[in-house]
Amino acid sequence: MKQIQMTNTPSFSLISTKKIIQMNDVSTSYDSKNFALDHINLSIDRGTNYAIVGQSGSGKSTLLKLMNGMMIPSNGTIKIDYMTPNMNEKKFKKMMHTIGYIPQNLGLVKNLTVLENVIIGCLPRLSKIQSMFKKFPENEVSEAKKIIKQVGLSGKEDRKAYMLSGGEKRRVAIARALMQKPKILLADEIVSELDHVTAREIMDLIADAQKRINLTAIMVHHDMQLALEYANRVAVIKEGNKVLEIGVEGDKIVDFQTGNMTTEEIMEMYSDDTKK
Repeated sequence: MKQIQMTNTPSFSLISTKKIIQMNDVSTSYDSKNFALDHINLSIDRGTNYAIVGQSGSGKSTLLKLMNGMMIPSNGTIKIDYMTPNMNEKKFKKMMHTIGYIPQNLGLVKNLTVLENVIIGCLPRLSKIQSMFKKFPENEVSEAKKIIKQVGLSGKEDRKAYMLSGGEKRRVAIARALMQKPKILLADEIVSELDHVTAREIMDLIADAQKRINLTAIMVHHDMQLALEYANRVAVIKEGNKVLEIGVEGDKIVDFQTGNMTTEEIMEMYSDDTKK
């Protein structure tokens, strides 16, 4: 009888998922009484741009804080590349450098130079002694200068952060985040208070980074038109609830989450921003 030779079972070192961020029925509260976010469900594909739009106080910034482990949900589950985000957990701390976070105030050190602010992004890769005495390896300094050039700030490496314009400060914040070598970029209102030209320049920088390093960007916006222009999908948050998820395909706005909003309300939301 002819014997059939069985092939060995392949050994897998890791599992990759298309969905880099998943939230299932997530609720959270600041005071244990009122929910800042209530029953949120969303999933974000790896390497895409996902926008979160809503009025002030709707819970947009809270969503980002849940994703980077600054807050823990009251109910529901969150997975960031198979990991539960919690800044107090050792396992999550080891992967935190893969999540670049840009808060509304940008988090720059105003008396440090552009180069010094950017190179802060490499601190998780350094030893405690190197970090303490700011002994940055030459390869890290070279990488910081390369990224500064990529964000359009060549020649301004030695300029103090407080001397920069609003658009330049945002470029530094993006460069510092990219210095972390992140998989995910969380940006909270990074183009607010900028004119449309500068806002699009900043968005173009992030779009370029997405292509180069397969970055996943989750960005809080106040401008629906800008969000739809750059994002693959846009989640609309209203009073702590995700009421809509839409995107643009060709010349159509596609509703990925059928909710209580009418076509007229969606179009009005979009047209209101085009008038700004």
